[in-house]
Amino acid sequence: MIQQKKIFSKRKIVGFFILLIVISLTLYQLADRYLFEHVEIENAFVNTKDTKQSAEPTTSDKNEEKFTTGDWQYSSDSKSIKITKVETGSSNPIVYFVADVKIKDASSLKSAFAKNQFGNNIIEYTSTIASGNKALFAINGDYYGFRDDGITIRNGQIFRNNPARTGLALLKDGTLKTYEETETNAEDLLANGVTQTYSFGPVLVQNSSAKTDFGHLSIDTNFGNRAIDNANPRTGIGMISPNHYVFVVVDGRSREYSEGMTLSEFAKVFEDLGCTDAYNLDGGGSSTMYFMGRVVNNPLGRNEERGVSDIIYIN
Repeated sequence: MIQQKKIFSKRKIVGFFILLIVISLTLYQLADRYLFEHVEIENAFVNTKDTKQSAEPTTSDKNEEKFTTGDWQYSSDSKSIKITKVETGSSNPIVYFVADVKIKDASSLKSAFAKNQFGNNIIEYTSTIASGNKALFAINGDYYGFRDDGITIRNGQIFRNNPARTGLALLKDGTLKTYEETETNAEDLLANGVTQTYSFGPVLVQNSSAKTDFGHLSIDTNFGNRAIDNANPRTGIGMISPNHYVFVVVDGRSREYSEGMTLSEFAKVFEDLGCTDAYNLDGGGSSTMYFMGRVVNNPLGRNEERGVSDIIYIN
């Protein structure tokens, strides 16, 4: 009997250590997938300066270009930006920001990565990335670093070519279009004048009409992913005409300040703004709008930015 108890006790100890090892391996795998940085490309954009500089425009920064600025406004011969704050509702308040952007040359619209590195789980605040790239205006991108699929072309360079979903493409002629990644590839897109792609979604407006049926749409199959049609903070981009864009950032998850928008509500905003096409980018705590050295919106109603892997910006 005593011998049997000793054997049973040993088995319990062995079982405990096996369980501990399994849990440890699982936690390590989760951390490796979602927390640890995995750098695939250092110095992703060679011309990006490492030193963070002020985003306040100067004549030397703009090649002697004359410009005027005001509260949430910027105007020059090559670009104009006007940001409007919109507040709706009383019992269910919603606060969002609309940036109307016109640029003379599509090359003024660029992308940047956190720490100027391409890979997974590499993050910085939108404002930090924007400042480091001397951006005049910026929003968060598609958080490409949280997944390993999709087509990623940034500033005319191919970084990822693993088609998965409906993507967004920006072209040299200043147009914006949505497309099915699985029906093409990065090389063909580049050959057809695409300079930037984003892989998130869904499509909000197509052929000047807002989408209405989002069902139980989910963007990723990552750990913790959920359907995204509920009221949430949002970030999106739309085109009114070539080189004329609107960027919208919705604050949310703060009952007294702003609850956020459903995808249907978000799509209607872009339709009402006159967009021919519009696309949903990463939202939630990522949703951030930056202009001339400051964060315009109030992320999550707490004025706290969340680290992101990339931004879209105007310089």
